Amino acid sequence: MKPVRKVVIPVAGHGTRVLPATKSTPKELLPLVDRPLIDYVVNEAFEAGIEHVVLVTGRGKGAIDDYFDHAFELEAGLEAKNKTDILDSVRRVIPKAGAMSYTRQQAPLGLGHAIWCARDIIGDEPFAISLPDVVIDAGPGCLKQMVGEYEKSGGNIIAVEEVPREATNKYGVVAPKDAVNGPLFEMSGMVEKPAPEDAPSNLAITGRYILQPEIFGLLETTPRGAGGEIQLTDAMDALMKQQSFFAYVYDGVSHDCGDKLGWLKANIALGLKRPEFADALKSFIREQV
Repeated sequence: MKPVRKVVIPVAGHGTRVLPATKSTPKELLPLVDRPLIDYVVNEAFEAGIEHVVLVTGRGKGAIDDYFDHAFELEAGLEAKNKTDILDSVRRVIPKAGAMSYTRQQAPLGLGHAIWCARDIIGDEPFAISLPDVVIDAGPGCLKQMVGEYEKSGGNIIAVEEVPREATNKYGVVAPKDAVNGPLFEMSGMVEKPAPEDAPSNLAITGRYILQPEIFGLLETTPRGAGGEIQLTDAMDALMKQQSFFAYVYDGVSHDCGDKLGWLKANIALGLKRPEFADALKSFIREQV
């Protein structure tokens, strides 16, 4: 069983749910407390032992490349003013040489197409997928938890979390193959936004995956689905007929930062966990309510 060494992070989307904030700023660079969203997701991957990050980009996303590179004028200015703490925080985000690649999704053909664009970089080995607008507050990180499970089970793994039964119509929901007796269980299918009375479970797909490379061949032949896009879930359904698929109920809390309210909630939740902000932020919230 080959190890999971690479992660694909699709960053080509327009961020339409948070317009106009994303008209000229990539959604992935929206600040979450004092770091952009993409920083959290990339660091989660490196914490999991991932060696190589593949960003699938699009037009207008060059600022993401710049974020993970040196800013020589800025660094020189901070060094001259002896602002070493700030300088260290700026340099911390730069991965070691060769640990990050970029490939281009030249047409908005959906998540499945974005993942397919990374096929030549991933090659013939299992890989992870992390959606950049889903920030997961967990320790250890969600992806690290999943890699640990993968090393025991192999196959394909999808991260899931419990949601209220009445809210299943907002999510993709997994169908367990048998009774669920632990955090990792085999699944038999996925249902997109089922009505509560029709949902096979209350376990929603969260935005972290570990998949086998055979998914690329299936993505290449998958016809366009909803919205005229190539859907990753359609290819995963096909792969599920050939290989074992597991769902993993991770230990943590997810924040949908691609949604305006979700992004605001995430800033408050993570801000309250920071000792230097917590007391002042609590006082401010009490004043507002």
